[in-house]
Amino acid sequence: MDHFNYRDGALHAEDVPLSRIAEAVGTPAYVYSQSTLEAHYRAFAEAFAGQKATVCYAVKANSNQAVIRLLARMGAGADVLSEGELRRALGAGVPAAKIVFSGVGKSRHEIALALEAGVGQINIESEPELALISDVASAMGKRAAVALRVNPDVDAHTHEKITTGRKENKFGIDIDRAPAIYDRAGKMPGIEVVGVAVHIGSQLTDLTPFRDAFALVAELVGRLRAAGHDIRRLDLGGGLGVPYQDEVPPSPAEYAAVVKDVAGPLGVEVVLEPGRLITANAGILLTRVLFVKEGDSKTFVVVDAGMNDLIRPTLYDAWHRIVPVAERPRGTPERPVDVVGPVCETGDIFARDRALPVLNSGELLAVRSAGAYGAVMASTYNSRPLLPEVLVKGASFAVIRPRQTIEELMGLDVMPDWLA
Repeated sequence: MDHFNYRDGALHAEDVPLSRIAEAVGTPAYVYSQSTLEAHYRAFAEAFAGQKATVCYAVKANSNQAVIRLLARMGAGADVLSEGELRRALGAGVPAAKIVFSGVGKSRHEIALALEAGVGQINIESEPELALISDVASAMGKRAAVALRVNPDVDAHTHEKITTGRKENKFGIDIDRAPAIYDRAGKMPGIEVVGVAVHIGSQLTDLTPFRDAFALVAELVGRLRAAGHDIRRLDLGGGLGVPYQDEVPPSPAEYAAVVKDVAGPLGVEVVLEPGRLITANAGILLTRVLFVKEGDSKTFVVVDAGMNDLIRPTLYDAWHRIVPVAERPRGTPERPVDVVGPVCETGDIFARDRALPVLNSGELLAVRSAGAYGAVMASTYNSRPLLPEVLVKGASFAVIRPRQTIEELMGLDVMPDWLA
């Protein structure tokens, strides 16, 4: 469900015509629906009603502080992966005790910052990291509440670049080696072992890999408790998929039932880290047609957004629905076109052989399901400034990140003395 719908022949974000936003802020631009963000978070959180569960929004999906603050006010914690994401979460009002610091490459500085802030949990992904965290915590006179992220070697059957739970992936600690590492961690002065963490990938549309991975982790919890470890928290990560094209992912309620079946008998607190599920279909990339280029064998629709603005199609071969902002009558003829951007790369393509009605220069298009891993992954390649982000609430909208100017972009460069 989302709140991007046609009214009187024009695509709206909630009660605001997208054409009005384009006129006010220009194109390309990201547009988010607050009602959709709220509805998606509520559906996920309510699925776990009655369970001892904490929902920590995965900030990497969309790190705009307005989005984080909105979710924090609804009760969300945060899953962060860097100093920047930690500072964003804290700045947006997420209580430190509801922040989980994840990631395979935390620096000494980041670990100290997390401990000073009082984050609720640090997820450990390697033995060297465990030793470093103990060292930093001891030097600060603190004990770090940690969970070891284990790798269960479960195939999530998702895109190879977003799978994280197989032995060949860089994430986590081999589950077979975990008991020995927990024994070591339990004797370290700066470490307080509180749980086990797992995350097997993103955009999963089948519950079977989840159930398989969670069952292995539940078995590990039993072994660790038998060895004397006080495992009271189970961090199950995120990864539940969303519909981009014709996928039919499980509902949050179906996912919650699996979690309850596996984790319920353990009597643990469950930590969940949805990101894409909340934000993906709550956002669109608004772009304008520059030219329609007729080739010998293809028609190219050249738009003003590029792969630097939304890299998912280039990076993941991701499919995004693309629709005209001006609605066409039912039965309007369509033809196959390639929707491409202006970036000087052959891979700067949003859609290949996509059936679309005849489009004209100057026309607005909406690239759907762009609220996750869109703006956060954008770059300034080809010296293209970062896009604005707009949040819509009912009949109102606000720019929650202004468009970067060329002057601001160029101002980041510093000339050495010998070239001044």
